[in-house]
Amino acid sequence: MVIDAMDKAAGLSPDDTLFAARRFRPEFVQGAEECRISVLNPAHDQGLAPNLRVALARRMAALNVDATLLNEYDMQLAQLDPTEQLLAVAQGETDLIEPLATIVRHVDLITLTPKKAEASHIALLEKAGLNNPQIVALSELIAFVNFQTRVATGLRLMRSS
Repeated sequence: MVIDAMDKAAGLSPDDTLFAARRFRPEFVQGAEECRISVLNPAHDQGLAPNLRVALARRMAALNVDATLLNEYDMQLAQLDPTEQLLAVAQGETDLIEPLATIVRHVDLITLTPKKAEASHIALLEKAGLNNPQIVALSELIAFVNFQTRVATGLRLMRSS
């Protein structure tokens, strides 16, 4: 059986009961992996390059205090030859050039306090120069990485009990 990114994030191997349990719904396993690929390295990146996407994913992993995903995204980012600005994004810095400054404020807001999100925050992304496809792509990335951290954490907790 193939170990997917969610298995890796949760520390699952083919001999784990939870590994087998995830395969009771193979469409969920496959769907999560396809979603991961589509948000991190899509066929059409909408102007949000894969290195930016991985830098943002690394940032969200840090905000969610997920050491396993943090390490995984560090490795992926290193392979993408990030700029100093993207490394700053990944490391959680906020003193960035536009539109990165607005993007990371949005990422941080949605990751840490999603209840505070308002339509005006989308308007800020537009004002920073993002178009609708880019805003949708960013939203998908934010949703996936935060989903990934929560599922991985849940699987780790189930594995430890």
